[in-house]
Amino acid sequence: MDETVKNEVSEEIEHQGEDTQKSPLMLKLDQYRITPDKQLPKMDFLFRLFGKPCFPRRELVAITGKAKSGKTFVSSMLIACCQQRDVLSFHRECETPLRVLWYDTEQSDESTQDILKNRIMRMTGGDAVRQPTLFDGPRTEPSLDIFNVRAAEWKLRRALLIDAVNMCKPDLVIVDGIRDLVNDINDGVLAQEVMEELLHLATSAECCIACVLHQNKSGEDHNLRGWIGTELMNKAFEIYSCEKMMPQRIFKLEQTQTRKYDIERKMYYEVTGDGLPVMSGEPPVDTAEFPQLNQEYKVTEDDGGWHMDVRRLFSDVLSGHDQISGSELRDEVCRRGNIVSWKFYNSLLNKAIDEKVILKSFDHVGHVIYTMAPF
Repeated sequence: MDETVKNEVSEEIEHQGEDTQKSPLMLKLDQYRITPDKQLPKMDFLFRLFGKPCFPRRELVAITGKAKSGKTFVSSMLIACCQQRDVLSFHRECETPLRVLWYDTEQSDESTQDILKNRIMRMTGGDAVRQPTLFDGPRTEPSLDIFNVRAAEWKLRRALLIDAVNMCKPDLVIVDGIRDLVNDINDGVLAQEVMEELLHLATSAECCIACVLHQNKSGEDHNLRGWIGTELMNKAFEIYSCEKMMPQRIFKLEQTQTRKYDIERKMYYEVTGDGLPVMSGEPPVDTAEFPQLNQEYKVTEDDGGWHMDVRRLFSDVLSGHDQISGSELRDEVCRRGNIVSWKFYNSLLNKAIDEKVILKSFDHVGHVIYTMAPF
């Protein structure tokens, strides 16, 4: 008998003889009721980034970027931070180390092992990471479980992931990448099913599941790839974007969406000759060629150079608004100015703040907001 049908029959038997108005569906619905005095679990964040809480338990987090943009590097930092309290700008919230499950669907066995031995273990002090077997029994101490399932069939990958989480009891799960949990990246029904499955898994196991997924291949299209990317954007608690900035070969990590704590600062790092990440400063912005910009906001200088009229641009965007969120400001400035580079937008935003064109503050729940500065 189908498991769903069995559960429905069990519920019918359990509630036999009760008020007929209380159907199993109504009883189930009542479990989802929200009231002012309902006791809910407090949000528990695994890390802080630049002092802001991030990566909460019972939630999905997306790590995105183009190919070779540093997504696995960021995943390695998070794994290392579960053992070492501080890794670059990441800080582990709790004093004791955490249990980690790294579920690799993309790379070869040799690549996964190389990252473990020559990156993660070196960042954590070598033997600081305990790597048990599945037959050691329930996890009672910090551990790192790594599985490479690239050779498995896609349906089996999904089933094995659920069993791995239930067996290993991780605090943090990294699925690199979730595209390989479906056979068709544009199957909307399957994408929704997988996202709901992952969200249920994160909730029931009280862990944070970090989902790694590529962005679209188009250079300036930062949307997550396929229908599964759309579903991940809808379900994720927060989204982080990775970018490799050329020609400096500097990597950038920035939070692009969140449901709670806005992290405005970007993390810049580079990779040393021995393959380990170190903090780096923001590379200079090259604004030499942006032919697509809206000429209405482009000012030509006497020496032939040019600059964007940030006062006019941001004034037009904020006209009629008492305040505006960071994401709304970015979207509208890019739309009006025909700006396709996030890096260029950030340079204009910083200039508008530095020149007191706009003021940055926070609302009553801690979200970043912007207002026009008084003349």
